[in-house]
Amino acid sequence: MQGGEHILSGVIATGGERLDKALSTASGLSRERVKALLGEGRVELAGKVASQASLKVAEGTAFAIRVPEAAPAEAQAQDIPLSIVYEDDHLIVVDKPAGLVVHPAAGNLDGTLVNALLHHCRGQLSGIGGVARPGIVHRIDKDTSGLLVVAKTDKAHEGLARQFADHSIERAYLAIVGGHPMPPAGTVRGAIARSSTNRKKMALVEDGRGKHAVTHYRTLERLTHSALVECRLETGRTHQVRVHMASIGHGLLGDPTYGRTPGPLRGLLNRIGFHRQALHAAVLGFIHPVTGESLRFSATLPADLETLLVDLR
Repeated sequence: MQGGEHILSGVIATGGERLDKALSTASGLSRERVKALLGEGRVELAGKVASQASLKVAEGTAFAIRVPEAAPAEAQAQDIPLSIVYEDDHLIVVDKPAGLVVHPAAGNLDGTLVNALLHHCRGQLSGIGGVARPGIVHRIDKDTSGLLVVAKTDKAHEGLARQFADHSIERAYLAIVGGHPMPPAGTVRGAIARSSTNRKKMALVEDGRGKHAVTHYRTLERLTHSALVECRLETGRTHQVRVHMASIGHGLLGDPTYGRTPGPLRGLLNRIGFHRQALHAAVLGFIHPVTGESLRFSATLPADLETLLVDLR
């Protein structure tokens, strides 16, 4: 065991089979487990990362699978402070600070929003999300701040999930991007999927391969070598705002994965200690899944983003 994982290795015994089937036979893991590990970039063939389950593989090909240590069966309740915007018997809306992971996963088994919610709600969260993700209907990145709705009952979970699926949820983000977008307002369309070269990144891909994604943006304020932009999501894909804004040459300031902070601003970000993507989930609106009431919430910029804005003006 090394670093919370162990290695399964060997060679493919039968040529011409799908990779997921061949690896399942060779490793003893289920095909679904193999597919998940492929998707996480944990499988290598002949020393190179493989991700395509349907790939036909030759007999005798060497493989290695990095299997992470099993997570605990249930997340533990922890007394972690929460900024609660709204709460009733069916759901809760929180203003998540940057740096807080939403749900437990390998590498972050505690100290997450779910751990905090289990304590606050005394374990009463929808079970549809599974043992590691009770109540979680959607998520925002660890280093993105802002609004998140969590289901306390299965009925609320199902109703909110339907609204996310049909894109009727109102979601607006505030982002500080490098440069000044031209035109100052517009729409970015482009399918998003996991990068074929870096499994930790998402990327724009040809239609038909990834998930359809649409972001509407408008410049709210021109700043020094940068701009404050509102991004409204028509869809909700992983890293959507970050990928789409970077794709038009205006990556988010501080984004270590997709951003390209203009040279004149790097010193400023270091001076004020700003080391995350400048992104905040500012508006969240939806129909209450039980009462039918129209709800809309807004969250002001956190102190670090406000300081950055002041220095850029």
